[in-house]
Amino acid sequence: MPSRESWPGPKGPRAAVPGAKQERRQQDLLLAALGLTSLVRRATLKENEHVPKYEKVHNFKVHTFRGPHWCEYCANFMWGLIAQGVKCADCGLNVHKQCSKMVPNDCKPDLKHVKKVYSCDLTTLVKAHFTKRPMVVDMCIREIESRGLNSEGLYRVSGFSDLIEDVKMAFDRDGEKADISVNMYEDINIITGALKLYFRDLPIPLITYDAYPKFIESAKTTDPDEQLEILHEALKLLPPAHCETLRYLMAHLKRVTLHEKENLMSAENLGIVFGPTLMRAPELDAMAALNDIRYQRLVVEMLIKNEGTLCHFCSAIQLMLKKVNTYFPVLVILGVYHVKIKNKKPTAIA
Repeated sequence: MPSRESWPGPKGPRAAVPGAKQERRQQDLLLAALGLTSLVRRATLKENEHVPKYEKVHNFKVHTFRGPHWCEYCANFMWGLIAQGVKCADCGLNVHKQCSKMVPNDCKPDLKHVKKVYSCDLTTLVKAHFTKRPMVVDMCIREIESRGLNSEGLYRVSGFSDLIEDVKMAFDRDGEKADISVNMYEDINIITGALKLYFRDLPIPLITYDAYPKFIESAKTTDPDEQLEILHEALKLLPPAHCETLRYLMAHLKRVTLHEKENLMSAENLGIVFGPTLMRAPELDAMAALNDIRYQRLVVEMLIKNEGTLCHFCSAIQLMLKKVNTYFPVLVILGVYHVKIKNKKPTAIA
């Protein structure tokens, strides 16, 4: 019997199936398989091409389901009367507790579950709203730059706390439709206060706990070249959404320093204000946290002065993310495919 490799295949007109038809059949098979689980459906949702696809872990919490439920990862029944599995608080994905360890970091937060802006995880917020940065940061900075760059003591002078709380509630209630114009809040210090409050309320600081020691190390280093090298290593430890927000904020603070003659806010002064706002020591030791305050100021001061380098670094990360996310894995019943977003052409992996 001839081997499969030596088999010449059928002859005649039926053998000449057009390539386009074969592609269509492959795509139909792939699309049919995509209906298996909501996990796969979520993996293939088309997102805004201009928004980077930040990776985010699921926020699983033990959950008691009413009525019969099936795991959205393994498709098996979830047995028990109480605490049958876990549910992602951000996207609503329901899986077995043991399956939660195998689910990829592809959480796509749903606005039905993300009900507030302040005190919400930064990556969760930007993925839920399909934005590069939190809308609070973008809107407040636009408002400040349009009418407040020459305001004396910008960011140092505090606004009226009750009105700052009003701005917070407006963002939580209305999101990007919140009105923070001069007609609503004439005092620019209310807007700067709302922006600082947003960063203070983050459950994970803008400069994350994982990256904190490296940033402090860069501030303690005296050699300028080594300092920048360590700073770049520290930036690599930040999640992409945090890095992009930090870049945007530092570019804004750099523009604030350009009006130093009017607003009296130098990079050093801004470092004093934003150091404890953007960074929190991971240790619970109060004395260690107190000793780090001067280094936190130096970190922010360095970031402002080297804003150009930071801009290029974060842009490189965004470019890398765009290239990596050109391909995304899709699980189907017949195997694993890599689907290219541009032409939707699936290629089977051996």
